[in-house]
Amino acid sequence: MTDDMLRAPAEVKYAAELDYLESVDDGPKPFSWRLSPRMVRLFVLGSERSDGLEREIPQKWFGDRSFVERAIVTLASDRGLLLIGDPGTGKSWLAELLSAAICRNSTLVVQGTAGTTEDHIKYSWNVSMVIARGQSRDSMIPSPIMTAMERGVIGRFEELTRSTSDVQDALISILSEKYVSIPELDDDNIVFAKPGFSIIATANSRDRGVNDLSSALKRRFNFVRIPVVTSKRSEAEIVRFRTTELLRRHRIELDVPPTLLDILLQSFADLRSASASAASDDERLESSLSTAEQIGVLEDAILHSHFFGDRTLRAATLAGSLVGSLARRSPEDLAILNKYWHGVVEPRSKKDGGPWEDFLEGGRQAIATLS
Repeated sequence: MTDDMLRAPAEVKYAAELDYLESVDDGPKPFSWRLSPRMVRLFVLGSERSDGLEREIPQKWFGDRSFVERAIVTLASDRGLLLIGDPGTGKSWLAELLSAAICRNSTLVVQGTAGTTEDHIKYSWNVSMVIARGQSRDSMIPSPIMTAMERGVIGRFEELTRSTSDVQDALISILSEKYVSIPELDDDNIVFAKPGFSIIATANSRDRGVNDLSSALKRRFNFVRIPVVTSKRSEAEIVRFRTTELLRRHRIELDVPPTLLDILLQSFADLRSASASAASDDERLESSLSTAEQIGVLEDAILHSHFFGDRTLRAATLAGSLVGSLARRSPEDLAILNKYWHGVVEPRSKKDGGPWEDFLEGGRQAIATLS
């Protein structure tokens, strides 16, 4: 079934794991949850030998255990959950995994944008049916959030601070009263949330000031702040995990040499350090230099090597992908990368040699091409 989808949702991708965990789960379950909180945590963070399971459950989200536990406890209450952090910290992935484990449905999603309206979180109407038969529950089109309320499952709201204050305010009554009124109807004009309904929202901390959350809305969410991964080991695990999935999805057999992964991780660490010490925005890359962007750089290099190279990942190709992905502003970003290549990569290539020399040359060529 997953072969027919460009990107299968977590409940489809890990259906066998979820079926197994349900079959052995004897823990208490809140509301209509498919798995107990303990098993939800195990599904997200992976199993250990002490769990006593007959099959291994791999880790899918890499981060502090306490963040996952706090998120699960929040969803077991009647409060909404807001995952907030820098771009690329895995907020949306964690929200998807939690929804898949709790209710086997992670697709009831509203994407927050400047064009998101109240209809997207409440309901709209099938115009042709309204003209033919009038307004009724049959001619109403429920939003993903309303559908989640009716089913007693998890609804998701991505990029909450990207939506306008009117849309954010419409969530207040849903989160506090747990129902939606339909004033256009005389009968059956209230949709009540069933037990198990909750909302997982995500927000980027860099979006502060775009559409700040009101105090009333903040009070109805439990905040879980997801920090940037600073451990090189943890970040390497995330990149390896996602890269393995990407190779499997593209059906590509190609090895990622550990030395090249180290170069990628070190380069991002160097650029983050330079960005943190920069005196102005003009001296910082526009990129957030997130783990997700590292994965994007590596995927780009792998696909380029597979389709246009000799199916061997090389340092020069990786350098070209890094420059091409991070040089978003011209000439500002190119000047920053050029400074990094001359001031950091060149001395390191002279000292360490090996793939750093190819990385130096590949980056130089990419910068020259884009300049």
